[in-house]
Amino acid sequence: MLIQSLRMTARDWRAGELRFLLVALVVAVAALSAVGFFVDRMRSGLTRDARQLLGADLLVNADQPLPAPWRQEAARRGLVLADTVAFPSMAQAGQGDDSQALLASVKAVSNGYPLRGQLRTTTSPEDASEALGDLADGVPAPGTVWVDVNLLPPLKVKVGSTIGLGDKTFRIARLIATEPDRGASFSNFAPRVMLNLADLKATGLVDNYARVTYRMQVAGPSANDPRPVQDYEAWLRARIAADNVKGVRIETLENGRPEMRNTIDRAERFLSLVSLLSAMLAAVAVAMAARRFMQRHLDAVAMLRCLGMTQNEVGILFLVEFAIVGLAGSVLGVLVGFGAHFVLLEAVKNLIPAELPPVSPLPALQGIGTGMLLLVGFALAPVLQLRNVPHNRVIRREQAAPRPAALATYGLGTAVFVGLLLWQAGDVRLALLTAGGFLGGFAVFALVGWLALLGLKRLRTLFKHQAWRFAITSLQRRPGATVVQIVSLSLGLMALLVLTVVRGDLMAAWRVATPADAPNRFIINIQPDQREGVAKQIRAAGVADPVLYPMIRGRLVAVNGEAVTKDTYTEDRARGLAEREFNLSSTAALPAGNEISGGTWYRDAPGVAEASVEQGLANTLRLKLGDTMRFDMGGQIVEARITSLRKLEWGSMRANFFVIINPAAMRDAPTTYMTAFHLPARGIGLANSLTRAFPNLTVIDVSGIIRQLQDVLDQVVVAVEFLFLFTLASGVLVLYAALMGSQAERTREAGLLRALGATRSQLAQAQRIEFALVGGLSGLLAATGAAALGWALAEYQFKFPWHVEPQVWIAGLVAGAACALVGGWLGLRNVLRQPPLQTLREAT
Repeated sequence: MLIQSLRMTARDWRAGELRFLLVALVVAVAALSAVGFFVDRMRSGLTRDARQLLGADLLVNADQPLPAPWRQEAARRGLVLADTVAFPSMAQAGQGDDSQALLASVKAVSNGYPLRGQLRTTTSPEDASEALGDLADGVPAPGTVWVDVNLLPPLKVKVGSTIGLGDKTFRIARLIATEPDRGASFSNFAPRVMLNLADLKATGLVDNYARVTYRMQVAGPSANDPRPVQDYEAWLRARIAADNVKGVRIETLENGRPEMRNTIDRAERFLSLVSLLSAMLAAVAVAMAARRFMQRHLDAVAMLRCLGMTQNEVGILFLVEFAIVGLAGSVLGVLVGFGAHFVLLEAVKNLIPAELPPVSPLPALQGIGTGMLLLVGFALAPVLQLRNVPHNRVIRREQAAPRPAALATYGLGTAVFVGLLLWQAGDVRLALLTAGGFLGGFAVFALVGWLALLGLKRLRTLFKHQAWRFAITSLQRRPGATVVQIVSLSLGLMALLVLTVVRGDLMAAWRVATPADAPNRFIINIQPDQREGVAKQIRAAGVADPVLYPMIRGRLVAVNGEAVTKDTYTEDRARGLAEREFNLSSTAALPAGNEISGGTWYRDAPGVAEASVEQGLANTLRLKLGDTMRFDMGGQIVEARITSLRKLEWGSMRANFFVIINPAAMRDAPTTYMTAFHLPARGIGLANSLTRAFPNLTVIDVSGIIRQLQDVLDQVVVAVEFLFLFTLASGVLVLYAALMGSQAERTREAGLLRALGATRSQLAQAQRIEFALVGGLSGLLAATGAAALGWALAEYQFKFPWHVEPQVWIAGLVAGAACALVGGWLGLRNVLRQPPLQTLREAT
């Protein structure tokens, strides 16, 4: 039987019967493999590059010097270490009456800092303001410091001047242009002063009462291999738990930089979405190709049955043949995909700043496994139908209805498809949303197609034009094939519309989350009597309508009447939030960029204290609507009931607050003001003028952080755009397969009609009408499905606002009709050119 299967495979290959199935499988696996290779390397590269924002692969934070055994274990594992010590302190300059002082964020660094990312410095204040500088060669030399440009005007110093930190005087050697691990927390908003760790002891600033953060940076031998660092992290967490060590927090990309983690998470979901749609197109293409193969072998199988071959032998014969084709197509598809991903990398090489990690074997194994799964899931049913072909088909050219066992295999195909989506996505919710969308679309499209055929049957008598009657009769003659054609076209177009119109809207919404004009300057410590003067200078710098937010420092002391202590929470993040002071705010209106996720915004009634809490904080501290929070704000106690929960976008760089309390309850609270705005290039001197007029202000430049976020976002956008082009190729194959599924039967019909007197122009016009009807209906259905799936993805997965655009239906209608017309012309153009007798001979 194996020899016979090999002979049959060779014969079918020479006859061209396997080529379409092989091409469908190769394109399907190649699309998935190219996506897999590219996504795997891009995802690894994005994660690796995003670690630069930590300055390391892993950070260990503590309020005391770290134990020596921890360092020894890291060294034993071959990891690289660097140390930083950060604390707030006063920087001083000048003598006597000319002396100036300013609160600075002091950071002492060891040799090797930073382990990841790039620290850039300059001597030009203008370049420093624009985050332009040279790559730092090491760390500040002993006796010197590198400082933020914002430190110069308040202290009336320049590069080369001296400043005092505690008991030691330092010379300002350079200005900091970019600092990769600075972060966006308020603790880092004071101007930075960076010195050599060897000079720290001489300052006398670090004692038992100082508020100091000790950080140990950890990096692996290779930026592309995170396993050594992950193993060390697991060892370190176990040691901390075993020794019951307090005051230590481990930071990774996941918990150390939430604004970047959100960007990376969305990037992975976008790339997974492209993989999922490629998988869907692959499934449809293979199913259509297998169905076409089955239809073209019905007569041959009937002859084999007449010659004595049993049902089981027929089944084994084609199963082996399909297995050979599946393995060959999967391996070839992986090789094509591997080469294609290099083409993609070459196309975007100028937009990817660093070399991507090497290829891992996982995408290749996934590609081969995917090819075989697709073949089993979507080719088994046609094989079983071939197994059940009766002997009398040789005489009666009728096709028996599929048996229950064959129909049951479509359930297997559905299960395989859902499993494939889960495998490719790595995200259960995204996979289920996509699978549900397409499986639901399959059922709805089939129902609408069947109802449309019933409607056309009733309308047939209303058409007097012969071409219209031919077209409608042709659709009615093959109801099953027509419905399959409508469903296949609709699913293929739906995927392409999601990847075009919907993808564009999703990408635009993502960019809005961290736009190019996001706030790049923060000003804090604005006193109440300085509000008008500060706002006036900001407007003069080109900022329209700056908003100044009240900011009140308060400590959470009780929840629902229960005192909050260091033992209230066991999770590190919850404990850290409960122990620190909050930056509270008070405003009558819901701030821009905030969305109510639970409860209602307060009414600000006199004598009533109501709070709106950020959703993430509520989850971390186990807060819910109706709970009360008691804050101590410089001796003033306010107890507010939680009446609403808010969602906000931390990556937007807006002025965001964990807790907002209604103004009536905060009227007597000690208040300063802060603002966040986007400063245009022409207002670059605003920081100097503000600090001269109001020396107490702290002006923070976060343009470097915005630039880092945008760089990662741009990289992802490029990846999605190019992956879309490759997925488009597999989509075209699906459309071609859907249109060519009934080619043989159409060929026989055209020859018969021409033999009975129909003209070539009548048949050509009837075909155009038929394809336009099928394509137009498929396009409208695809647009509806794409809009629904886009809304579900935006609402439940990407958390973006969604607006339905009518262009989706216009694009679907036009694309569907155009694809059907072009595909029909390509498949049947030769039928109408040759004599009817030749057409009938070739079609038998």
